[in-house]
Amino acid sequence: MTRYTSTDDVQEENLQREYMEKAAVYVSALKEELGRTPRGCVVTFGCQMNARDSEKLSGILIKIGYELTESEEEADLVLYNTCTVRDNANQRVYGRLGYLNSLKKKNPHMRILLCGCMMQEPAVIEKIRKSYRFVDLIFGTHNIFKFAQLLVTMYENQEMIVDIWQETDQIVEQLPVNRKYSYKSGINIMFGCNNFCSYCIVPYVRGRERSRDPKEILREIERLVEDGVVEIMLLGQNVNSYGKNLEHPITFAALLREVEKIEGLKRIRFMTSHPKDLSDELIEVMRDSKKICRHLHLPVQAGSDRILKAMNRRYTKEQYLALVEKIRTAIPDIAITTDIIVGFPGETLADVEETIDVVRKVQYDNAFTFIYSKRTGTPAAAMEEQVPEAVVREGFDKLLKVVQDTARERAALLQGKVMEALVEEVNEQDASLMTGRLSNNMLVHFPADVSMLGRLVRVSLDTCHGFYYTGHIVD
Repeated sequence: MTRYTSTDDVQEENLQREYMEKAAVYVSALKEELGRTPRGCVVTFGCQMNARDSEKLSGILIKIGYELTESEEEADLVLYNTCTVRDNANQRVYGRLGYLNSLKKKNPHMRILLCGCMMQEPAVIEKIRKSYRFVDLIFGTHNIFKFAQLLVTMYENQEMIVDIWQETDQIVEQLPVNRKYSYKSGINIMFGCNNFCSYCIVPYVRGRERSRDPKEILREIERLVEDGVVEIMLLGQNVNSYGKNLEHPITFAALLREVEKIEGLKRIRFMTSHPKDLSDELIEVMRDSKKICRHLHLPVQAGSDRILKAMNRRYTKEQYLALVEKIRTAIPDIAITTDIIVGFPGETLADVEETIDVVRKVQYDNAFTFIYSKRTGTPAAAMEEQVPEAVVREGFDKLLKVVQDTARERAALLQGKVMEALVEEVNEQDASLMTGRLSNNMLVHFPADVSMLGRLVRVSLDTCHGFYYTGHIVD
């Protein structure tokens, strides 16, 4: 799909700003009725792209007159930005909706809104219409930019509003954003996915790949840097596919080169990379960069060629291992993390041993391990040989132990070294400590105060605690 800046997108941005003004009138009337500023609560389920979407939704709520709260109990508007990668994510939303219904009965002004990937599933919409009639507004992943317009429609109607698009070629980004952090930010560089892994619902709910114009991306990063951001994360379902279908094609590696030139930007991260099209050019750019963090998330999902083929991953175990070897040869200090699924249809304990072999050979710094979740509408859901739960659990537990042992060994190698950390937050357990993130994505806790927030400091990694360090700032 060709993607470039269009007059339609600019017109849409202007239209949505007009709707924000209209929505603000309704919120102002609500404020008069309540005798206080209305409160909005945005709850995010799922990935970094959902988190970025929630920042946009929160920004619009603030713009029209809401103040944000993290408490659903205090809120006059609750918005769930949902995920549907695994079935348990759906079940969590259904469970919490029941609780929201009890809150709404006590607060007649309360509005309940649902958006995100889960809402792109027709069966979900049918269930909500039937069993959760108290929900006020439902929209999906393709029309998030119309949030202000949807709010106006909601304020002007009493019945449930459902507005789900199956796809779009529009990308409307220049709208209010409420960033969670002042010093770092996610940047959407593309939307959707063309890979169609057989277990994954994402291409069906996020749509086909759409890349943003590189000039738009660079301008957004420049504005963020002017606003104090020192670290950005480039986001896409598969960033390696970025730019292929633009009017003027550009590779992801070429985009990174341009991002690196932005003065004042200190760190660059990105995710996620699909192994099938991680290029030599990208490895070279990462190797030579002074700003790209020494961390690569490279999902393997399985180690058995038979299972990889059934998953439609389009690489073999040996090809994956060869790619890792190439990356580590070029960038010896890189940290590699991964995603692994256990219990895919037809997987045996022998197949899991193949995956464990990959873990031992790659020596991952961390791995996110998941039990296969059957997603209606995906090819894998219709496959025979769904694996018995007892077999899945046996394989999962064995794999998890190897993953954890390997990650601890990798982390211990850095004990005693001095590394640069971005000071991210006050430590949750001890307010006298700050928490920083290393280039390799690991955390370190050290004595400091809140004045250090957002700064890059050199930290001695005094003690390794398996998956994090404690240390002290080195002058």
